Amino acid sequence: MNGEELTEQETALYDRQIRVWGADAQRRLSKSHILVYGMKGTIAEFCKNIVLAGVGSLTLVDDRAVSEEALSANFLIPPDESVCSGKTLAELCCDSLREFNPMVRVSVEKGDLASLGAEFFEKFDVVVISCCSLASKKLINEKCRKLSKRVSFYAVDCRDCCGEIFVDLQKYNYAKKKTDGATECELQYPSFQEAISVPWRSLPRKVSKLYFAMRVIERFEEAEGRKPGEIYIEDLPAVLKLKKELCEAQSVNESHIPDTLLERLVMGAKEFPPVCAIIGGTLGQEVIKAISSKGDPLKNFFFFDATDGKGMIEDISNPNLES
Repeated sequence: MNGEELTEQETALYDRQIRVWGADAQRRLSKSHILVYGMKGTIAEFCKNIVLAGVGSLTLVDDRAVSEEALSANFLIPPDESVCSGKTLAELCCDSLREFNPMVRVSVEKGDLASLGAEFFEKFDVVVISCCSLASKKLINEKCRKLSKRVSFYAVDCRDCCGEIFVDLQKYNYAKKKTDGATECELQYPSFQEAISVPWRSLPRKVSKLYFAMRVIERFEEAEGRKPGEIYIEDLPAVLKLKKELCEAQSVNESHIPDTLLERLVMGAKEFPPVCAIIGGTLGQEVIKAISSKGDPLKNFFFFDATDGKGMIEDISNPNLES
């Protein structure tokens, strides 16, 4: 991504943001290739932000047809039913995103990411996934890690008024601004599997309750063979039973995961558009930082709950795995 100058047209179009983060950062953005899976409302917000920022290319993957749930949160889907007929979510969103910034190459790939070989991911600098099962998150993350080049990996989930972002930048170097200039910093990130394998009892007491609640929901959906978000109020007793079992196995108090929080996540499996904007905006900011190597990156979870309006960054890592 280095060595190529911005064109005159790019310099004119991105003049304001070049003044904010510099020509080198914009050049890196314009040469970057982003892969996105799962066109939910949060991902729609993210895609809008990075297309306007001027990434080189954006590839969308989502073979699902338009649903009522998708229409309620994804503003990229045209309201005209005749336009939607016969098109996948990715194809509809692709058409809309091209209008935001004609200089960004937006395209569609078909298929299930989890079944694609590692060579497919080699073409990208960033992989962002949503609507993925626990097994798929682990598998896709590991495929990114096995590549000869570093590929930044993000997993995002938004349910009702709550949202979660997971970040894996592997071994990441970046410039940190200081009053007397900039200093080079390095961070070592765990994989998704390594992060969620950290024993709960070893985590600080003030870790976001959403972290534990999201793990319970993930485990329940996996055990029941459900798709992400395919959970109903009738499932609440079984979810609470699983919570109790997990807390006992992890030797932590059940108060770490309030029943009321799990009830909200079960009842509100759909996205809440204002929260989509917050999570999607945060995700866009983090991806831009990772590509440009400027600014302190998030490590390695971000949680947001609209009921208290708080966003929390949690570093869920096993110190023994870091070098």
